[in-house]
Amino acid sequence: MRVISVTKAGRTKSDNPIFIGDVENQTAVGEESNDLRLSEIHFKRGAVNRPHVHSTDQILIITEGEGIVATDTEKHDVQAGDVAFIPAKTRHWHGARSGKDMTHWSVLGNAKTTIVD
Repeated sequence: MRVISVTKAGRTKSDNPIFIGDVENQTAVGEESNDLRLSEIHFKRGAVNRPHVHSTDQILIITEGEGIVATDTEKHDVQAGDVAFIPAKTRHWHGARSGKDMTHWSVLGNAKTTIVD
């Protein structure tokens, strides 16, 4: 068992090429789990991620701000309290609305993520 305390101070600037703009993140559950990954992603001032697919389902829990979750056929405005479900192999992107910040928790299986611009 492991218990951690998650605070904004635990966020670090991300240099992951999936992101466009200023993004901070932290992982609460990572390589210690064979099945799940839990990460907090904070998108600053309209930052988003590139279109991508995951090999497993993904759940996003929006905890702060205003953002967008979109596929090739749908686009949803989201805000704190919303939960988005993205089925495996669905091309999608998500992030903050223009000029806004948005934070979400990502729950993801042991997935391969592929950028598909």
